[in-house]
Amino acid sequence: MRTRKSGDVDRASSTTPSETLLSAWVYIGLILLVTVIVLSIKVKLALARSGVSAQTIEADANFNKTSRSKILKTSLTTREIAVAPFPSKNNSTASEPDSATTENAKLSTNLEWVFGGKQQRGWNLYIPLIHRLLDTEAEVTGQDFAAALSRWQQSMKLAPSGILDDDTWSRMISAFQARRIKDRVSPPSDQLVMAPPEDFYDPSRGEEFRRVERQTYAAYKRLVAAAAADPSLRLATRRNGELAPNEKRLKIISAFRSQEYQEQLRQKSPTSGRAGLARQSPHLTGRTLDLYVGGEPVDTKDANRLLQTQTPVYRWLVKHADKFGFHPYFYEPWHWEYIPR
Repeated sequence: MRTRKSGDVDRASSTTPSETLLSAWVYIGLILLVTVIVLSIKVKLALARSGVSAQTIEADANFNKTSRSKILKTSLTTREIAVAPFPSKNNSTASEPDSATTENAKLSTNLEWVFGGKQQRGWNLYIPLIHRLLDTEAEVTGQDFAAALSRWQQSMKLAPSGILDDDTWSRMISAFQARRIKDRVSPPSDQLVMAPPEDFYDPSRGEEFRRVERQTYAAYKRLVAAAAADPSLRLATRRNGELAPNEKRLKIISAFRSQEYQEQLRQKSPTSGRAGLARQSPHLTGRTLDLYVGGEPVDTKDANRLLQTQTPVYRWLVKHADKFGFHPYFYEPWHWEYIPR
C-alpha cells in the first residue's frame, strides 16, 4: 500500500483561478434569472389587478402609430389645399364655366346699356349677329358659347372671362358699327336707277321713293336670286326666279332718301331718338336698303325686333348678305348697307 505525501494532499484539494471565476458567473446568472422571474411575476400580478392585459397594451401601441400616420396625412393634405392656386376672376378656365354660363343667361336679358339716347336692356335681340361675330352657333347659355366668347375677348385684348358683360358688349357694338357707310353723301343722279314696283314691299310707292344706287340694286338682285334658290326659306317665286308679287319677304321697304325727306321723317317722329332716325342717314347715299324680314316692317319696339331677328330670312341675311356686299345696322334688323369690297 502506497503512503500519500503531504504535497499530494494539497494538490488534490485545491481549485484553479479559472474554475473559481466560472463559478462566480454562474452564481450571478442564477441571481439575475431569479430576479427577472420575480419581476415578471410582480408585473403580471399588477396588471391583473388593474384589469389591463399585454394584448391591450400592444393594441394601444398599434392605434397610436395609426393615429400619428393619419394626423400626418391630414396635415399634408391641408397644406396642399392651402397653397393650391385659386382661379383668377378674369381667367376663362375650366374651373369657371358654370359661372360664365349663369352670368350670360342673366345678362342676355338684364344687361343695362344706352344707345341712341335710349335705355336698353339685354342683348338677346342681337344673338344672330353675335353668333356671326364669334363664328359659333352655340347656345348663349352653354359652355361652348362662353369658350368662343373668351377667344374673341382675348383677340380684342379684353379679359377672357367668357362673360358678355358691359365692356364686351360695348366692344361688340363698335365692331358692328365699324362696317357701316361712312361717306354719307348723295350720289349723282345718273348713278341712281328706278327700281320696278314689284321689288317693293309697298308697290304703290311713288317713283321718287323707288330710286336705288346702280351697283347696290344689281347686288340686291343677286342676293334675292340666291335666297329664292334656297329651299329652306320657302320663298314664293315666279318661273323666272323673281319673287312672286304676293311674297313680301326681302322686298324693299325704303331705298334712297333725300336730305329733305329724311328731315320730314324726323319731324313726324320726334321721339324716335338718334337710334331711330339719323340726321345724316345712310339712305342719302342710295346704297342702303330697308328689307322686309317679318313683323312690323320698321318698328323699333323690342318685341318686334326680337320677332324679326328670329325669322329664317333675317338669319339667312346675317349669314349670307356679306357675300353680296351688304352689311347690317345691328339695331334695325331690316336695315342693310351696301359696302362693296
